[in-house]
Amino acid sequence: MQNADLDTARESTSGHVDTPPAGAGGDGIRPAALAALRALVGRQDADFHDGQFEAIEALVAQRRRALVVQRTGWGKSAVYFVATKLLRDAGAGPTILVSPLLALMRDQVAAAARAGVRAVSINSANAHEWGSVLEQLRADEVDVLLVSPERLNNPRFRDEQLPALINRVGLLVVDEAHCISDWGHDFRPDYRRLRELIAEMPSGVPVLATTATANSRVVTDVAEQLAAAAAQHGDTEPVLTIRGPLARTSLRLGVLRLPDAKARLAWLLSHLAELPGSGIIYTLTVAAAEDTARLLREAGHAVHAYTGQTDTDEREQLEGQLKRNEIKALVATSALGMGFDKPDLGYVLHLGAPSSPVAYYQQVGRAGRATENADVLLLPGVEDEAIWTYFATSSMPNEEKAQAVIAALAGSDRPLSTPALEAIVDLRRSRLELLLKVLDVDGAVRRVQGGWASTGQPWFYDRERYERIAAERLAEQRSMVEYERTSECRMAFLQRALDDDTAVPCGRCDNCAGAWYPVDVAADAAASASASLDRVGVLIEPRAQWPTGVASLGVPVKGNIPPAERLAPGRALARLSDLGWGGPLREIFAAPSPLAGDASSVEPASPRGGDAPASPAMLAACVRVLAEWNWEERPAAVVEMPSRRHPQLVGSVAQAIAERGRLPLLGTLDWANGGPSGGPGGNSAYRLAGVWERFAVGPELAAALQEYAGRPVLLVDDIADSRWSLTIAGRLLRQHGAGAVLPFTLALQG
Repeated sequence: MQNADLDTARESTSGHVDTPPAGAGGDGIRPAALAALRALVGRQDADFHDGQFEAIEALVAQRRRALVVQRTGWGKSAVYFVATKLLRDAGAGPTILVSPLLALMRDQVAAAARAGVRAVSINSANAHEWGSVLEQLRADEVDVLLVSPERLNNPRFRDEQLPALINRVGLLVVDEAHCISDWGHDFRPDYRRLRELIAEMPSGVPVLATTATANSRVVTDVAEQLAAAAAQHGDTEPVLTIRGPLARTSLRLGVLRLPDAKARLAWLLSHLAELPGSGIIYTLTVAAAEDTARLLREAGHAVHAYTGQTDTDEREQLEGQLKRNEIKALVATSALGMGFDKPDLGYVLHLGAPSSPVAYYQQVGRAGRATENADVLLLPGVEDEAIWTYFATSSMPNEEKAQAVIAALAGSDRPLSTPALEAIVDLRRSRLELLLKVLDVDGAVRRVQGGWASTGQPWFYDRERYERIAAERLAEQRSMVEYERTSECRMAFLQRALDDDTAVPCGRCDNCAGAWYPVDVAADAAASASASLDRVGVLIEPRAQWPTGVASLGVPVKGNIPPAERLAPGRALARLSDLGWGGPLREIFAAPSPLAGDASSVEPASPRGGDAPASPAMLAACVRVLAEWNWEERPAAVVEMPSRRHPQLVGSVAQAIAERGRLPLLGTLDWANGGPSGGPGGNSAYRLAGVWERFAVGPELAAALQEYAGRPVLLVDDIADSRWSLTIAGRLLRQHGAGAVLPFTLALQG
């Protein structure tokens, strides 16, 4: 439970109840509800905020379905814990609380224990406890069971445990309910299954959906889904919607526009120590979080990176350190988002903007929940648009790919695993898994033991719906740019973005009261930031296994790649997502943003994707990578990969490396059978099939390789993405006598 949600000071939030509940016994439960609230917060003077008791009354006395949309810190978790207490005292079964994040679950379980509410969770991080949890449920020793929406579709849990639990459930709570809606800023396909779960529950079981970040479209959508599920039981009573003002009076908002990543990091180095207390520094990518945290630690700041790639145990440890003010900041991606509870968080900074004002409001809501003042500063980046574009389209199913998945499953006499489907449908693992979830929610496929199976139900590609969602995402991006540029009150702008008609100027933000943040950058900080961003060299891990099922694509290999045919570990100048050299490389490799050239763009788009020789600075950086490369044996020669998009670029790099390393440039591999097919972004099976037998060693290169037989060779290319082009080219070079083949590229995707 979120501690600040239990901040029940007598200052009212002036929330309003859109649909007032009928009396129906409300006065009778108020004394017990107030006693439960006071036990929960440990204060005998605590009282309900406007709307809190109305929600509890609707759930407990009237067994209704309610949607609560209130700012962070209002007390949403107090509603469902008090309601649970009253329902359990009346003999009801346990509450099922659907919660999206492990960090949020941990807070809720800990706070429930302090309040005498017995809460347990079933999630991916505590599989060793599931048996004990199920025993407690059978013994009726659990008041609240927290589960993730993904866990609800685990075949064993769904088929063996969930039916019995549904028959006993006393209350269903859907936390962060905006995730249910396609229009929500953080839509998740797994959340859409909750409509089916609600429909399966016995008649009369109350349902509570809560969120702090929903505009009118999302509120309407969620309420309609709750009502539609209830209507299947003949319940036509409207969903009670309790919605209050979203202004956060403790937050002081600001936007500081700086020219580039170096300037943003230099500002952070100059002023992090001046920020109040401890806080969160948000970035848009994992690489940015790690790079920023490293730079700040080297400057003596107690900070750590926190991303989706951070180990679960380490995440819990880092959360605890931040809560105890043992560190100055966590540099985090959105993995540290919904529900993270630190009431006295002093600041939230963003190095790069989220893709919508609604998402931004959700993240800045972590700060100032139990303090009078907290600082919120956005430092937007010119690369933000490209990142927004990628994530805006990642959840949209592709009709052709979807039909291919359905056909493959329908034509199989057994379930197919995700790796097996990769040999049938050219989608990367993450995209394929997301598509399967969408098709599962739509009823076309079903997750079963051993993989996925067809349901035989027809599936319709709702093109109009997806086009409307895509248009809405683009409108949200433009709105975020407007937030950065507005001269109006920033808090009022965010409130209006969430359709809060109570918005008035806050009197605190940089537009209302003037810039409250310093704008200067210390000279030594600028030098440190520049040096950090100029770091070069990223490991390219060699492929060690062939993808599953590629024989069906005409590639006769399986299992491990023989050591004699593998690449040696390689190097890239930088990742495309890096803050330093990633920027210039993105200019070369990235596709134009949909906002490029639009009047609402952060800055005019630079020309991208052209072919030209590498700049002197980039060539010098490449030479530094080689100088720092701790290889077992120095390369004896250089070989160039053929390139359709960047022949001048690759040629210039190969030539410069050969000249400065005093190495012979043996030549370039040739195309075979028309050269590689397909494009970037597919999965390993298809990427391998697209380059299999598509390279050749010409006579001159073959003769040169024989001259250097058994000696290491440096293989130069522009970008390493799937690494299959490099793997097949390296295998071919080794078959023609080369010793170790060390790949070198300018960019590494990721």
